[in-house]
Amino acid sequence: MNESVDELYFRWLYKLVGSVTEKNPARSYWNLLRQLYTTEFVWFVPNDHNRAEDGRDLRLRFIHYSGVSPNREWMDLGCSMLEMLIALSYRVSDETGHKMRGWFWRFLENLELAELSDANYGDLTEEAVSEVINQVIWRQYDPDGLGGLFPLEHPKEDQREVELWYQMCAYLLDS
Repeated sequence: MNESVDELYFRWLYKLVGSVTEKNPARSYWNLLRQLYTTEFVWFVPNDHNRAEDGRDLRLRFIHYSGVSPNREWMDLGCSMLEMLIALSYRVSDETGHKMRGWFWRFLENLELAELSDANYGDLTEEAVSEVINQVIWRQYDPDGLGGLFPLEHPKEDQREVELWYQMCAYLLDS
């Protein structure tokens, strides 16, 4: 196999939340997940650096699983949105006992991205996904979290100013 470490890692991440053997473009999400993978998760709310570090820690799991030896430069890259979402899904799974994969897809449903299979993914879709991702990163969603990962029915504070971990906790209590 002559794939780069980066491509092997992306396929490994994809396998955590989807089927790498799925050939039907209506049930595969390579384009969406690749866009999430190639977009860096930028944090500026205090303590959200923990979500970035959790995402980057997935690389250590991958190395252990695959036995590859990536260079230091690759290990030091910023956390991608895909890594952050998968790592956050693991965290929520640990808190709730529900499957990580289910949480990942719920987050994408909350962002209205879960229906963007490869069958209906195009240039306009890529632009729309970029807007959604930027909305999440730069906290441009509604104060109740609508448009973000954790929309709330009964918010107690402006979710745009709350670290993702506490947004998640409020979401679990609100649901």
